[in-house]
Amino acid sequence: MCKSILSVSLVFLLCVPPGWSQSRAVRLDNSRRIRELLRAGTIYLSVQDAIALAIENNLDVELQRFSLEQGDTELRRTQGGGTVRGLNFTLAEVPAGVGGPVSPLVTNPAVTGNATNGSSVSANALELGVLGAPQVNYSLQGTVPQSTGAAVPVFDPAVVGLLNVQHQTTPEISIQSAGTNSLVSNSFTANTGIAQGFSTGAQASFSFNNLHQSINALNTGYNPFTGSSIVLNVTQPLWRGFGPALNHRFIRIAGNERRITSLLFQQQLILTVYGVIRVYTDFVALSEDVKVKQETVDVARRLLSDTQGRVDEGTLPKIELSRANAQIFSTEQDLINARGLLEEQEAILKNILTRSDDPDVRSAHIIPTETLTIPEQDQIRPLQDLINDAIAHRPDLTQANLQVENSMIGLEGARNLTRPELDVVATLQNNGLAGPLTGYLTNPNPAFTGGYGSVLGQILAHDYPTYGIGLQLTLPIRNRIAEADLARDEIQVKQSQVRAQQLQNQARLEVEDAVIAMRRARAYFDAAVQARKYQEESLAAEQTKFDVGTSTVFLVNQFQNLVAQAKSSEVVARSAYVKAKAALQRATGTILDENNVSIDAASKGSVK
Repeated sequence: MCKSILSVSLVFLLCVPPGWSQSRAVRLDNSRRIRELLRAGTIYLSVQDAIALAIENNLDVELQRFSLEQGDTELRRTQGGGTVRGLNFTLAEVPAGVGGPVSPLVTNPAVTGNATNGSSVSANALELGVLGAPQVNYSLQGTVPQSTGAAVPVFDPAVVGLLNVQHQTTPEISIQSAGTNSLVSNSFTANTGIAQGFSTGAQASFSFNNLHQSINALNTGYNPFTGSSIVLNVTQPLWRGFGPALNHRFIRIAGNERRITSLLFQQQLILTVYGVIRVYTDFVALSEDVKVKQETVDVARRLLSDTQGRVDEGTLPKIELSRANAQIFSTEQDLINARGLLEEQEAILKNILTRSDDPDVRSAHIIPTETLTIPEQDQIRPLQDLINDAIAHRPDLTQANLQVENSMIGLEGARNLTRPELDVVATLQNNGLAGPLTGYLTNPNPAFTGGYGSVLGQILAHDYPTYGIGLQLTLPIRNRIAEADLARDEIQVKQSQVRAQQLQNQARLEVEDAVIAMRRARAYFDAAVQARKYQEESLAAEQTKFDVGTSTVFLVNQFQNLVAQAKSSEVVARSAYVKAKAALQRATGTILDENNVSIDAASKGSVK
């Protein structure tokens, strides 16, 4: 039997959310501060200026500002009944830079301890990987997330509607069935309703359904007729999926994730501030080392001038003039190398402190306004107190504990999914029917005669109710999928706890290492100062011997190299102490407070 159907439907789902703030726009321009520090082609930069510029302009910090907004979206999503989408726990550190004097990039024998002349050109910074920003992942779960566990109902109400117009023609085998050989039906359906889930796990829908239909059958009692109903359906889990604690677990996880995004932003600030201090310190050290190299060149030139005069007088052989010239070119190579390292460090520092390319900034030279100083006495608190500070203040440790907590909350869903399903299912419906009487019925019911008003009256009067309630049970004979997910999630929780302890142990080690580095830098500085003084006295004595003709240019060159080495070592010791102090502040989580960095202000793109 063939039939033709022409149907046009319109289904709509309407959700009316409250107002939601839009994400802020992307800013890729440099802050005004860089222009304020630029004067006559020179950027006069202090370490506090560098920190402020990094907070305002560094793109790694800017990325984490948007992560703060992601935490808000996670909470909003779960409040509607969604699962968490997860966070990005990868943060970027500041590039290593070329380092200060005697770094692995600087292989100048005059600096590394050899007294012989000579220099070498450092390798390409890109090939050595000092330009890239190392990334650190603070996720405890790795790349495999926990299972989602028992499904959570959608808490946001939704209005559902259906409009449908249908024309249907059906051939009839027997004319007796409908009084016609071809049954033609025209119907119009208009349904609307609202559906919502609740924290108990219940899901409810309330709908108002309407059908208006006309047919060409000759033996129908009411034609056209209108049928309507109001229906309430409720399903309430009693076992699997039951309870506000279970169904609010993603909201609790998202609340922790909001805290985690704030802690990750704080950690990014710590990484950036520490990195800026380190790169700035190396830049200052390289600047001072350039001065040392320039002084060595000047001394070599004076020696050449003295040697030239003595050779002209005939008191020294010409070979001494060759040695003096060789010393000049050797020291100039060292100076060129030191200046090249300084330029590379300057380029790296500019990249850290700016967002976009500015020709004026690119062509400008940075002049550090601070020197590397070591206090008269160290004020280092007891090691255990410093470790306690680290455990209490470090954001990476706090967020790690929150990750462990979230893993344990997630276990609730996996554990609940192993339970059988037992649901209460209830329905309540009121029906109505009306239409004009065709005369076919011998004893028509007058209640059905009328129009749409009669239908609504029947519904409101509960003339034709339908209701029911029952229990629906699903008892899995085996539930290996849920059991395996639960077992794996339990393993991941234990792994997260182990990784959190590893982070805490690493924090203790970092604190202890920074304290040792400070003490070693202090001792190294004291030794370097004494070495420099004695080397200067030795050079002066050898110069006196040279002036009276009892020494040679070769010996004077050796003592000049030793003096240069001692001065560079002194610079290295001061920079090592400053960086070790910053490393201790980072390890204890106090570096932001020590440098007057406001987290709230930084989250808005400023320093105050």
